Amino acid sequence: MMGHTHAMSGAAAWLGLAPPLAMLPLLNESSRFIETGIMAGALTPAEIIAGALVCAGAAMLPDLDHPSATIAQTFGPVTWLLGKGVSWLAGGHRGATHSLAFAVAAGFGTHWLAGSYPIGRDVVVVLLIGLALRAIGIGIPGNKLGSAMVNIGLTAGLYVVFRSLEVGYAWLGLAVALGCLIHVVGDCMTERGCPVLWPMAYKFMLPWKIGIKTGKKFEQKILAPVLSVAIIGLLYWRLAY
Repeated sequence: MMGHTHAMSGAAAWLGLAPPLAMLPLLNESSRFIETGIMAGALTPAEIIAGALVCAGAAMLPDLDHPSATIAQTFGPVTWLLGKGVSWLAGGHRGATHSLAFAVAAGFGTHWLAGSYPIGRDVVVVLLIGLALRAIGIGIPGNKLGSAMVNIGLTAGLYVVFRSLEVGYAWLGLAVALGCLIHVVGDCMTERGCPVLWPMAYKFMLPWKIGIKTGKKFEQKILAPVLSVAIIGLLYWRLAY
């Protein structure tokens, strides 16, 4: 699937699943077990929106194993070289990063970082918000520099707003894990599948697989609009109720 489809599916997944998932334990920033978790009612509107953006950005992370993917092109030579390295370590595109193991590791790693190093947590939040904005096409058509400046400005502005609203990030690891998992689910709907149980080499394809071809008519004309409507509807539902 294309980057914007992954990002939108991540945002939709967060908006639909965050309240029930927020009841899980291990979601406090001190990384200690708690009995009730963050109750659904404790998620503020700002946290719901911030989580949707972070989850959308995290839904791009598995494609870091592809040097030509949106995420690998986001920050120029730095992310391109990182993409080359990850691709080699992961065994190529749709290797280790497209698995349940990667989603779990990314989630717990981010959760630990958020509880141990606030600066690292803030860096992750900023990078994922910026990645989400890039993936959904925020910018100036045909102007890479202008688009980058718009992205940086909006990302910084959103981060400042979230800080002013005292958004907590106990849910950060959950959002990252969910985003990575939704990416894998999406790619399992395509004709190539994913090695969900890596290091097992077998590539899984969902039983209701419809053979989605990346960037083709179904994804652009049907799936993307459906996800857009779902995001708007879910966002209204979560904020209104």
